[in-house]
Amino acid sequence: MKYYVATDHAGIDLKNHTCEYLKSKGFEVEDMGPFTKDRVDYPDYAVKVCEKVLSDEGSMGVLICGSGIGISMAANRHQGIRAALCHDAYTAKMGRAHNNANVLCFGERVVGAGVAESIIDAWIDADFEGGRHAGRVEKIEAIKG
Repeated sequence: MKYYVATDHAGIDLKNHTCEYLKSKGFEVEDMGPFTKDRVDYPDYAVKVCEKVLSDEGSMGVLICGSGIGISMAANRHQGIRAALCHDAYTAKMGRAHNNANVLCFGERVVGAGVAESIIDAWIDADFEGGRHAGRVEKIEAIKG
């Protein structure tokens, strides 16, 4: 499994921690930036990660900004991306199990490193349940805005 990870300037510290945490779990990680705390725009980094996830079958994305809200909104503009904004392990588990989310989002100003680790663990441990949820995910994918 490969993870593409990016942030804006408000999530640099948690992005760096997330990359190292995923690597410690044995995953391949590509840090998509940015690499300084100079101001950048989160939509630009959402595009980078989403394009990689869409072109690399089976990969996942992690996007971080201050709150997680803006970057998740930008990610969800991409057909085929199901970005879940998660604040705890439960929402991460449900995002994967019920919504087949392929991009995990959270905010550095909302969750700390320990909570981020529990979110990541729940995400990794969950599998899409399919069944009654598959039809709902198909309906999401059929939406053309």
